[in-house]
Amino acid sequence: MTATQGNLASMSRFIFGTPRWYASLGVALVLAALTGWLAFDSAFPLDDAYRGVFFLGLPTVVAAVLTPVLSQRLGGAFTHDRSALLALACELLVVAVLLVAELVSRLFVLTEQFVLDALLVGLAAIFALRLFILVAVSRQSPLRAVVPASVQTAAAAVLLFVYSGTLYYLEVGGGPLAQTVLARPEQAPVELQNAIYPFDFVMLAVVCTIHAGAVWAFIAAIDRPWRSSLGVSVLDFVGGFVGHLAEGSQELETFFEEIGEEALVPITVCSIRRPGGEEKARFVLPMVHPGPMGDIGGGNLPMRIAETTDGLAFPPHATAGHDFNLVTGREVDTICETAESAYQRIEYTDTATPGVRIEDGSATLTGHAIGDDALAMATFSPGFADDVSYAVGLSAMAEARASGLDSVLLADAHNCNDGLEGEDLGHVVPGDERSFDLIEGAGSLGEHLARAEQHPLRVGVAHDETDWDPEDGIGPLGIRAAVFESGDHRTAYVLVDGNNMDPGLRERLVDAIEGVDLAEVATSDNHVVNTVEAENQVGQSLDTDALVDCVTTLVEDATADLEPVEAGIASDRAEVTVFGNDRTETLASHANAMVPMGTALAGGFVLAVLSVSALVFVLASGGAW
Repeated sequence: MTATQGNLASMSRFIFGTPRWYASLGVALVLAALTGWLAFDSAFPLDDAYRGVFFLGLPTVVAAVLTPVLSQRLGGAFTHDRSALLALACELLVVAVLLVAELVSRLFVLTEQFVLDALLVGLAAIFALRLFILVAVSRQSPLRAVVPASVQTAAAAVLLFVYSGTLYYLEVGGGPLAQTVLARPEQAPVELQNAIYPFDFVMLAVVCTIHAGAVWAFIAAIDRPWRSSLGVSVLDFVGGFVGHLAEGSQELETFFEEIGEEALVPITVCSIRRPGGEEKARFVLPMVHPGPMGDIGGGNLPMRIAETTDGLAFPPHATAGHDFNLVTGREVDTICETAESAYQRIEYTDTATPGVRIEDGSATLTGHAIGDDALAMATFSPGFADDVSYAVGLSAMAEARASGLDSVLLADAHNCNDGLEGEDLGHVVPGDERSFDLIEGAGSLGEHLARAEQHPLRVGVAHDETDWDPEDGIGPLGIRAAVFESGDHRTAYVLVDGNNMDPGLRERLVDAIEGVDLAEVATSDNHVVNTVEAENQVGQSLDTDALVDCVTTLVEDATADLEPVEAGIASDRAEVTVFGNDRTETLASHANAMVPMGTALAGGFVLAVLSVSALVFVLASGGAW
């Protein structure tokens, strides 16, 4: 990936899993009780804690319960877990506002009216925060989102109206029943009794309107570049991104589908079977990228491919970058169907050449000719490299076929990179010196394989799903090994279900493998490991000594499994929807620019809105502070 794409990927570190609703509400009630105990002054501490729970905790609970219901009724999608967490955050904001206001009031000897006005501004602020979050995450229009966004503020306002004695200031009838229901100042803390006037609620509505207008203006400002360049809303991206990483939802696929483009991609299959019998192993290489993350789009492509093969599946990384991410999981079905079509057309042979290794500049290629076809893997290790451009890969395969080969399965070993540091993250693009190394190396490999003598082919395989998981940088396929024997020459191919490798690890693994003449270690680039963090390369989190032991054991097991086989390679093309040329870079650029721009813009909006709110209350109170 490029530096820009790396910066976008690194944003995942800001995302955290949404806690369960009862955990958020539990914290909210404890905080409310503690705040009541510290803030109110009665003869009984437990009574103070109860009042804190009632006046602070009750609006939080009401908001947590009603927000998802109202949001869903109005066409949004907001879960109970998200709702409870948002209500807790708003409670924290109100408490913080009250603490700061009380501190300022004591420092500057202001009246209690200042603290109460600050409380009203705080209630307006949480309305604005809730409105922005609901619009961003729930994909509702600002007008529809106003209703669920106002729940917490409205619940707090109702409690203030009833327990501050506001009804006594209204010259309306109603009799004892209305006063009993709507006026209970004697049950409220001393700090609230007869302290709020009916006009204060008018001012709260005015300030909430100002805050809502600011939220609408802020959303429109950050959304304009996205709609102009990509034709989509930034809110769809933010909502889907947060939903996937926090809760595992598939909302992000809808966004990617809107920006996607149609593409024709080659899919090459190498099948290995016992003579006239069952399939032993199958290499499947669709020229798409297994991204963008998790199981979104083609993120878990290796696993999906493995589920469709009869033999042990080897889905290495293709020569394609993030522009060839599949936009939805449905596109994977098309890939698998086309791979099956290619598999059905394979013509088998029982001979292959010994393994051949070619070094050309920074590129190293290892492969076999199987009949008139070829299976090969390319690496730039010990140099750092990430994805190989689709155009470079196509050119390399064409160069390999120029010597007379038919179908060529050319995989990117994807086995050495230094993470997300620096300006150049290793993307091999047209015009890069490494792209010429790969293309010319593929041509040399094709020439050697076309001339090499073929011998009866024997293949052995082994695999271990391992005890490692995505947090350790290993996907669900674990580690797989295949040993090819032609004549007296043996070549081992090891596939680790992960996303690239720490520098030097590939060499260490290759050197540790014994009993073969050549060895290559590749990764599948499975992006399920990238919901943990943006890098999480193989070797970054796990015990590398244990990895070496696992790989060497698997190669020994595969060698012991050697037996005569038939093999063949065939290709087909699939029409799928991918991100599209330069779309990934455009998306990453916009997202990266949005963070500093949005932060500065949000700071300006917050300062302006708070200033206007303070001015409104100063003018309304006539200097009563």
